[in-house]
Amino acid sequence: MFFLLETAAAETSVLSILISNTMPFVVVLVVMYFMLISPQKKREKKLTDMRNGLEIGDGVVTAGGVVGRIISIKEDTVVIESASSKMRLKRWAISEVEKLDVE
Repeated sequence: MFFLLETAAAETSVLSILISNTMPFVVVLVVMYFMLISPQKKREKKLTDMRNGLEIGDGVVTAGGVVGRIISIKEDTVVIESASSKMRLKRWAISEVEKLDVE
């Protein structure tokens, strides 16, 4: 009987040591998820929604800093006009939509 109690106590202590050693890693992973991964997913979703909601006539800024107005939209490309020149761009190259002054 004493042997069984001793074995059970040893298993409990091994389990508690295992939990106490792995708990900091679990906490770090959870904190990293909520501080890094979750906000990044929200930003990506917001950008995707913005790019899917593009309309002809919207003013846009590309990832390279080119400012222009959308004149044509196709499946995965947009054509913008900037300083009387036209450029065809992929949708992912649009970084933001701006309100342009009407001239």
